[in-house]
Amino acid sequence: MTKLILLRHGESEWNRKNLFTGWVDIPLSEKGVKEAFEAGRQIAHLPVDFIYTSTLIRGIMTAMLVMVVHESKKVPIILHSGEGKLEEWSKCDSEAAKGLVPTIKASELNERMYGDLQGLNKDETKKKYGEEQVQIWRRSYETPPPNGESLKMTAARSIPYFEREIRPKLGAGQNVLVAAHGNSLRSIIMKLDRLSGDEVMQLELPTGLPVVYEFEKGRCQKIS
Repeated sequence: MTKLILLRHGESEWNRKNLFTGWVDIPLSEKGVKEAFEAGRQIAHLPVDFIYTSTLIRGIMTAMLVMVVHESKKVPIILHSGEGKLEEWSKCDSEAAKGLVPTIKASELNERMYGDLQGLNKDETKKKYGEEQVQIWRRSYETPPPNGESLKMTAARSIPYFEREIRPKLGAGQNVLVAAHGNSLRSIIMKLDRLSGDEVMQLELPTGLPVVYEFEKGRCQKIS
């Protein structure tokens, strides 16, 4: 059966500091690097034919580190689609290119944009705006933080991208790894598991813990 591996990035430096991150491009912490390697060991036996990541460094780092310990020893190659000369000049047709795993970065898979909350400490934000208001911003499906995105708005970009770009790969028998973020991945899982807006808000995705689905004849089943 074809495999889909969904992986939230390892802990970032701002996760460690309890800050709202969103689209601020922060790398993994030391713990996050270890989590990525551990995630890689957990899925090392699963085939990976194609990789999708967000455009944010914590997602990209996680995907790269996962493949370092993969049993296939395949090396990811970022395709830089739509990036002008970088896309054109990074192409390679040599014998070495046959062992590479095509990797695409997509902003549609980026984390929810937290607007005015980005960079703020979560505990201090509760003191400033009130715990109830911050809980609404964080856990309401439809209510966005000031100048940011709600989960519903995030789903409006991540789910169509999954259906347009990733599901056809699975249908063609290609095994796919998606290294992205808590909210973009929750949106995709909402689609796959047919969750309601209220149900998906109860879903928590720990950093560095793979979620694996099997696809066969258009049907999918979560196996871990």
